[in-house]
Amino acid sequence: MNNKIKTTICNIVKSATPRALSTIWWILRITTLVSFIMFVLKYTGILNWISALVSPLFQYFGLPGDAAMAYVSGYFINVYSAIAVISTLEFTAREITILGTMVLAAHAMFIETALQHKTGSPSAYVFILRTIGSIFLGVILNLILPGRPEITATGALSLAGIPFFDIQGHLGLMFWDWFKGMAKLAVMMFCLIYTLNIIQRTLYELGIMEIISRILRPLLRVFGLADSTSFIWIVANVSGISYGAAAILDELDRGKITTREINLLNTHIGISHSNLEDLTLLTSVGGACGVMLLARWALVIILVWALRLYYHLKDKRRKLQTA
Repeated sequence: MNNKIKTTICNIVKSATPRALSTIWWILRITTLVSFIMFVLKYTGILNWISALVSPLFQYFGLPGDAAMAYVSGYFINVYSAIAVISTLEFTAREITILGTMVLAAHAMFIETALQHKTGSPSAYVFILRTIGSIFLGVILNLILPGRPEITATGALSLAGIPFFDIQGHLGLMFWDWFKGMAKLAVMMFCLIYTLNIIQRTLYELGIMEIISRILRPLLRVFGLADSTSFIWIVANVSGISYGAAAILDELDRGKITTREINLLNTHIGISHSNLEDLTLLTSVGGACGVMLLARWALVIILVWALRLYYHLKDKRRKLQTA
């Protein structure tokens, strides 16, 4: 019995390792490149200039101009960078809830867009969907949440007072901080991605994946998603797109998910993912957990079912043309 268990474990590890290592290497290259570009933009002060440029738009989200820096940091880098900015400023619970919802819908844009493109969805589609979805959520939440402020541009950052190029500190110290952060992230990504891939293979080997799929079937049907996407949905919600990339790609390699099903799934998880760690972190700094989660769920339900309707009408038109 012990030998059988050992053999099974060895087979799982052997089969999971090549895909996991390949994906980890690909993600690390993308992440390092994007992260270094963001480091340069931050060091040169260009990121501050971009924040000032877009800050007047934030009045329509019921947010002060300072919120632009948190949003831009999250949009280009990740949720952690947005939280770092939020924690240094005095935002109300309402403002953190709106800003947090927007950041959750559109963060780490370039890295996660590249990952979703690798799974089969067009980059332009993912980029536009998440960006417009984030803006839409900000506008709607500002309209429906109590305490909406009057629209005024007085809180916007002054672009005239912020130069396009302005060195933000000592290059060596900033680079060392970036390097340590990147090294820590690389180790974390390796451990999480590799572990997730092993867990995924084990769940299939033990037949647990089928049980999970049956349990989630009612919820996935409400979301308009296929039963075959249950594991990817779990991974994306628990670990996020970046950490769950290897498991997602391995799932696709099994050939049980169609192109349409992955597009529907990517529409959902593009705006609503990492609902464990990231959502908890934003809640810890003052955001309303229920609002940040349910607002995104409501939006993705509409978007996914709209996409399903589009596919249905497209098929119907094709049948009429061939009739």
